[in-house]
Amino acid sequence: MGRLYIDCREYPSESHCSLAMSADSAEELLEAAVQHAVAVHQHQDTPEFRQQIRQLFKEGTPPVESPPHAWDIETG
Repeated sequence: MGRLYIDCREYPSESHCSLAMSADSAEELLEAAVQHAVAVHQHQDTPEFRQQIRQLFKEGTPPVESPPHAWDIETG
């Protein structure tokens, strides 16, 4: 498996988070993403939450430009 990433810019949040992170291993990325989600977005670190985060991982590296947000596309 190559590099993995997760990009907060793709998901709505009150803080309008612009963080994107990547790592060479799923475990390293999971730990960083969970720490960020707990500290910044006040999520609870549970096994269920960790599984949800894992499902959001994408292969490659995050784009330089902010990706389109689902709520932007829906509202036009």
